Amino acid sequence: MTGLDRREDVILQIQRSTCPLSGTKLAALYHVSRQVIVQDIALLRAAGYDIISTNRGYILNTAKAASRVFKVQHTDEQLEDELCSIIDLGGMVKNVMINHRVYGHIEAELNIDSRRRVAEFMEDIHSGKSSPLKNITSNYHYHKILADREETLNLIEGMLREKGYLIETENVRMTEQ
Repeated sequence: MTGLDRREDVILQIQRSTCPLSGTKLAALYHVSRQVIVQDIALLRAAGYDIISTNRGYILNTAKAASRVFKVQHTDEQLEDELCSIIDLGGMVKNVMINHRVYGHIEAELNIDSRRRVAEFMEDIHSGKSSPLKNITSNYHYHKILADREETLNLIEGMLREKGYLIETENVRMTEQ
């Protein structure tokens, strides 16, 4: 099997898998070293495949089918918990938005979909590079959350409600097809 054949098969294996595939498992399947698989993944990414490395293995990033905008409020100390809780339930925090009385609508892309990205975001906040946008509107802000289906968004909504982050009267529901 050539390297090209192996990479074509690796992407098919990742696409068909219902769980993350580890580099070790893929290496055993093709009788190559794990480092060869790591190089194959790098080449596949360069070819345009959006492959995500998780702590359990590789997955293919697929388009999210549903989205919802939630109005939330929490303290700076609760920020990391909010983000981690959303991604742990399968959501992606697409953005943060505020409506300021003077400045109007302000929106920033976040694209937070992993604990690693949460950690990077929190490091930027803690290092003083920036402060949360919510701080200029008394902690009130909106997040557009993407998920694989409506049921996932319902779980996220329930969690936000349970933790006291959700502002009930202002939720805006949007579904993307």
